[in-house]
Amino acid sequence: MLNPIKTSDFDAIRLKLASPEEILAWSHGEVIRPETINYRTQKPERDGLFCERIFGPTKDWECACGKYKKIRYKGVVCDKCGVEVTRSIIRRERMGHITLQVPATHVWFLRGLSSKIGLILNLSIQSLEKVVYFANFIITEVDEGLKEATLDQIKREYKSKKKNIEDAYDREYKEAADKAAKDQALKMKEEKTTSLDSDYEETKTELKELKPLLIITEQEYQNLSMKFGHLFEAGIGADAVRKLLSKINLEKSIKKLEEKLTGAQDAKREKLVKRLKLLKNFRNNNIRPEWMVLNIIPVIPPDLRPMVALDGGRFAASDLNDLYRRVINRNNRLKQLIDLNAPEVICRNEKRMLQEAVDSLLDNSSRNTKTVAASTGQKRQLKSLADTLKGKQGRFRQNLLGKRVDYSGRSVIVVNPKLNLDQCGLPKIMALELFKPFIISKLIKREIVHNVRSASRYIEAGHDEVWDILEEIIKGAYVLLNRAPTLHRLGIQAFRPVLIEGKAIQIHPLVCTAFNADFDGDQMAVHVPLTKEAVAETRDIMLSSHNLLKPATGDPIVTPSQDIVWGAYYITFNDDSFNTKDDKELHAFYSEDDAILAYEHKFINLHEPIRVRIAARGLIRTTVGRVILNTIIPEKLKFINEVVGKGKLKILIRECLAVYGEAETVKFVDDLKNKAFDFITKSGLSWGFGDLPDLPEKDALIEKATVEVDKIKEQYEEGLLTESERYGKVIETWTNTKEVIADICKKSLVNVLPLYSMIESGARGSWSQPVQILGMKGLVTSPSGAIIELPVKGNFKQGFGVLEYFISTHATRKGLSDTALRTANAGYLTRRLVDVAQDVIVCEDDCGDTEGFIFTKKECEDNGEDFFKKISGRYLAKDLANKKGKVLLKAGAILNEEAIKAIKEADIENACVRSVLSCHLHKGICAHCYGYDLAYNKEVKLGTTAGIIAAQSIGEPGTQLTMRTFHTGGVAGTDDITQGLPRVEEIFEARPPKKKALMADVDGLIKIELGQKTIKDRDGKDIVVNSSQEKILKLGYTIKDEKGKEEDATQEFVIPRGTMIWVKDGDKVKKGDRLTEGSFNLKESYELRGRLETQKYIIKEIQYVYSSQGQPLNDKHVEIIARQMFSRHLIKETGDTTLLPGEVVEEEVLFEANKSVKKPAEAVRLLLGITKTSLSTDSFLSAASFQETPRVLIEAAVSGKIDYLEGLKENVIIGCLIPSGTGYKGRKKREIYQ
Repeated sequence: MLNPIKTSDFDAIRLKLASPEEILAWSHGEVIRPETINYRTQKPERDGLFCERIFGPTKDWECACGKYKKIRYKGVVCDKCGVEVTRSIIRRERMGHITLQVPATHVWFLRGLSSKIGLILNLSIQSLEKVVYFANFIITEVDEGLKEATLDQIKREYKSKKKNIEDAYDREYKEAADKAAKDQALKMKEEKTTSLDSDYEETKTELKELKPLLIITEQEYQNLSMKFGHLFEAGIGADAVRKLLSKINLEKSIKKLEEKLTGAQDAKREKLVKRLKLLKNFRNNNIRPEWMVLNIIPVIPPDLRPMVALDGGRFAASDLNDLYRRVINRNNRLKQLIDLNAPEVICRNEKRMLQEAVDSLLDNSSRNTKTVAASTGQKRQLKSLADTLKGKQGRFRQNLLGKRVDYSGRSVIVVNPKLNLDQCGLPKIMALELFKPFIISKLIKREIVHNVRSASRYIEAGHDEVWDILEEIIKGAYVLLNRAPTLHRLGIQAFRPVLIEGKAIQIHPLVCTAFNADFDGDQMAVHVPLTKEAVAETRDIMLSSHNLLKPATGDPIVTPSQDIVWGAYYITFNDDSFNTKDDKELHAFYSEDDAILAYEHKFINLHEPIRVRIAARGLIRTTVGRVILNTIIPEKLKFINEVVGKGKLKILIRECLAVYGEAETVKFVDDLKNKAFDFITKSGLSWGFGDLPDLPEKDALIEKATVEVDKIKEQYEEGLLTESERYGKVIETWTNTKEVIADICKKSLVNVLPLYSMIESGARGSWSQPVQILGMKGLVTSPSGAIIELPVKGNFKQGFGVLEYFISTHATRKGLSDTALRTANAGYLTRRLVDVAQDVIVCEDDCGDTEGFIFTKKECEDNGEDFFKKISGRYLAKDLANKKGKVLLKAGAILNEEAIKAIKEADIENACVRSVLSCHLHKGICAHCYGYDLAYNKEVKLGTTAGIIAAQSIGEPGTQLTMRTFHTGGVAGTDDITQGLPRVEEIFEARPPKKKALMADVDGLIKIELGQKTIKDRDGKDIVVNSSQEKILKLGYTIKDEKGKEEDATQEFVIPRGTMIWVKDGDKVKKGDRLTEGSFNLKESYELRGRLETQKYIIKEIQYVYSSQGQPLNDKHVEIIARQMFSRHLIKETGDTTLLPGEVVEEEVLFEANKSVKKPAEAVRLLLGITKTSLSTDSFLSAASFQETPRVLIEAAVSGKIDYLEGLKENVIIGCLIPSGTGYKGRKKREIYQ
C-alpha cells in the first residue's frame, strides 16, 4: 500500500538528474504496447499505456477480471490478471517505464539555452546535433599506443619506398644512353618522390588528427576505416554521445580545467568557468554525465494524462498519450528491425525517428523545425511534458499557485445602505448551498434524518427546519468576498452575512473604494472559511471593520464619497443670511435638543442661522443642520461649526481613529452614512440642463483672443518670432482665455445650488466639467499628445462644429485604447514586483543599525514632498536635538503623531531615521528598520509580508498611471519624456533610459564652448564659424602618470541643440554630478555615485511618477524594491568556499558560505532589474514558477539544487502554510543537507 508523504514531513526539496536505476525503481512495470483502451470493452489494454497491472485498478478495491472485489481483499494481487486490489487513486501516482532499444539524448540537455552535453564535451550544439540525428560520425576511442606504432611503421615504409624509387631511377640514369633519356629519368624520379612525400604527409596528418571527439562525415569515416580501422572506434547517434560521456573521469577533468584556468583570458576564462562549475556540480551531487542520455523513459501515471469518453463512443485523450504512443511504436519497430538484421541504413533511419519521438515527448516546442502536430488533422501542436510545465496554463502557474476551492459562489453586487460596515447581504439560495455541510451535520445530530444522502434530499425538498437551521448557522458565520482583479489585499475582505431574498449579493457602500467596485454589473465571489483556525483569522484579521486604512499610504480607505459627502454638505450648508443677520434677529435655544425639536416641528429651517448653547462653548451662531450632524460626532471631536466637505470628513475619520480606535470609528462612519443618506434623500436636490445660465461675456472674450492670435501670426510672418515662440504664445493666449471664462462660469453657478454644492463638496465632478458645458471646451491634444493650437470654441450646451467635433475625438479615442493596454501592463508589473519581493518578511525585532538615512526638510520641499509625512512612523537612528542642542528624542524612539507634533513645534530641519535600505539582515528585514505597519498605524508584527504589501502598493495604482510619453508642447525636434507606467518599468528593470543625462565621472572644472563647423566662402576658402546647433562641454581634471606626476586632462562631451545644460562655465563638479537634463542610467549612477545615492534616486523618480498622477505612495514600499534590486552578489574569488567564480548568489548564501571558512569568498554587489533578480533567487521553485521554466529546471537538475522552502511561493506550491502572518514560526536556520 502507499504511504502518503505528509506535506510537513520535509524541510527542503532537492532537484537532481535521475539515473536509469532510479527511473526503474519508480516504475511498476514496463509499457510494451502502444494501445490505450479497448474500444469494445472500454477496459485498459494489458501492457498498454493504461494497463491496470502496471498502474493499478480503475475501480476501488476491484481487480481487472473481477475475481476479487471489496475492501477485504486489500493488498491481494490477482493470480489471473495480475492486478493489485487497492484504491484507484494510486493511478495518479504509479509510474511505468519504456526501455529504449538504443539510447536517446534528453532534448533539454542537448538544446537548452546553453547545451549541457555540449559544454561537457566542449562541442558546439550544431556539431552535436549532426551526430545525434545520424548525419555525422564522432570518434569515441583511439588506441594511442597502436597509433604511435602505426606512425613508426608508416615512417619505415615511407623510407624504404623512397629508397627503392631512388635506387631504381639512379640505375636507369646510369644506364641511359643520351641526355634526353637521362633528363627523363631525373624528371620521373622527382615526380615519384614528390607524390610519395605528399601521400606520406597526408597520411601522417590524418593519423595525428585522429583524436576522440573528432566529428567526421560518412565519406571520411569510410576512408579512415579502410586505412586505420584497427586504430579507432567511431559511433553515430546518441549511443556514441553516451559512450563519450561515460568515459569522463570527473576528478581528472576538474583538475585539468583548474590548471587551465590560471592563465586564461576573459572569453576563454568564462567558458572554462562554466565547464568547471558544471563538472563540480556533477561531482558534488554524485551525478554521472551519461544520465543526460536516456536508456529508459519514465511513463507518467495514467490519471495525469487521462482519456475521457465523449458521447458518441469517441475519446478525448491527453496529447501525452499520442506522444508516448509514437515512442513505443518506433521502439518496437526498431526492435523488430534489429532482430531481423535489417540493413544499417534502415535501422539508422528508425533510430533517428526514435530520437525525434523522444524529443517531441520531452519538449515539442524546443525542436525548431520538427514539431509534431496532432493526428486528428488539425495544425495544432501537441503539448509535450515541458509544455505542461511552462507558461500561464502550465502546471506551476495554473495548478500549483492558483488553486480552485469548493464552497464558493458568485453573483452580481448591489448596494444596501442599511447594512453595517461588517455586514453583507447573502441570497438565501446561495447561503443554503454554501453552508450545506453544516446544515447536514445539524440535521443528523437532531435525528431529523439519518444519513447524508437523505439529508441532501431533505434540503432539496425545502422543509421549514432547513431554513431555521440556516438562520442559526449564519448567526456566528463569516464569509469572504472577493472582487477580481484583486490588486491589493483589500480586494478580499470578510463580512458577517445577512440572509436576503433575491439573487444579488448586497454590499456596504463604504467598502466600494477598497474593492474598487461599482454597481454597473460588477460581480463578486463568496468563499466560506471552514476550519476553526480559518474562521478565527477571518474574524480577527480580515473583517472589513478591521481594515480601515490603506496599506499603501496609511490613509483611511473607508472615507465617504458621492451621496454621503453631498448629504453631509447639504446638512451643514448655511444660507446667505448666516453672516448678515444680527444676533437679535436669530432664534436662540437653550440646548441642542431644543433646536432639533424646533426643526422637527417645522418651526425653523435646516439652513437658517440660529443661536444655540453648546456645553463647552456657550452660546454660538450655527445652523440646526450642524447641530444634527454633531449628534453623531464622538465627544472629543465636537463641535464642528462649518460646512463639511469631503476633505473635512477625511480628517474627522482619521482623528476619530487616532483618538477612539477602530470600534468607535466604525460606528461613526455608519452613523454618518445613515444621516447623510437620510437628509440627501429628503433634500430632493436635482438639476437639469435648463437650470444652467448662458454666459453673454463668452463670445466677446473668444473674439478678443482670436484677434490676439492673428497678431501673433503677423509677428511670426514678419520674422519677429520663431516657430516655437509663436506656438507657445498661441497656446498661452487660449489657455488664459479659458481661465477667464472658467471664473465667470463659476460665479454664475453659485445660485444653482444642486450643481454648486455637488462640486464644491467634492461629492462628484470638478469645475472643468461645467466650464465645458457652459463656456468652451478649449484646447485639445492630438493622438501623439501634442496640443492642437486650434481650440474648440464651442461648448456642450451649444454644440460643436464639424471640425471641432473631429479634433476633440482624438484624445478620447486614445484614452480608451490606453486603458486597455495599461491594465495588462500594470498586471505584469505587479507580478514581477511580487516575485522579486516575496521573501522580504519582517523576521527580527531589531538589527541594531545606527547609520540610518538622513531626511532634510529642504530636500523634501525641493521634491515637493512633506518632510513630516516622510519621517512619521519610523524609528530614529540617532538622537534628535533642537537648534539649541537639547535632545528632544533619543535614538530608537518611534516618530508617532505626538513626536511629529513636538518636531514641528521645535522647527527641526532634518532627522536621521531607520530605513529598510540600511537594515543589516541578510534576508528579510527587521521591525525597527521597517517602522509602523501602515495598515494598522502601529508597530509592525513579526512575520508581516512586507515585500508582498510593497509590491501590491506599487502595482495597485499602476492601472491609474498614464501609459503615454508626453510631448513637450508638441514642437518638432523635442524628445518625448518617458512617464507613467513605462517609466516605472524602466527604473525597476534598470534599463538604460531613452534620454540619458550626462554625469561627471571625475572631479573637475567645467568649460562650455560653442560647437564649430567649417564652411566654404565664394573663393573656395575654408572658414570656421560657431554653430548654434550644438555646444561642447569640456571637463578638465588632473591625473597622475606612472611616476606620480600630475598632468592635466580634459574630457569632451558634444551637447546637441535643445538639451538643457545643468552646469555653468567655470563650475566645479564632483564625480557623479549631473551635467545635462535627462534621466540617470542606474548602472552608471551606481558606479559613480554609489549604492545609497542610486537607491535614493530610484525612490525619488518612482515617487515623482506616482505623485504627478495623484497617487500617493509611502516611501518604504519603494525602498523594499530598491533594496531587492541590490540584493545579489557576483562571486569574484572563491576562497575556501564551494561557491564558483562568476556565480550570482543572494546575500544570505554568500554570508553562510563565508561564515565557517578561513579564506572567505570575494564578491561584488550587483544592481539587477527585478526580472533578473527574481530569476537569480536561491529557490528554484520560485524561479521556475515565474519565468523561463525550462532553463531554471535544467540548471537546478544539473547542480542538484536544494530549495529550503523559505519564501511564500515555495510553500504554496508544496501545499504548506506560508511562513508569514499567523503561520510565522521564526526564521528556519539552514542546515547543510549532505
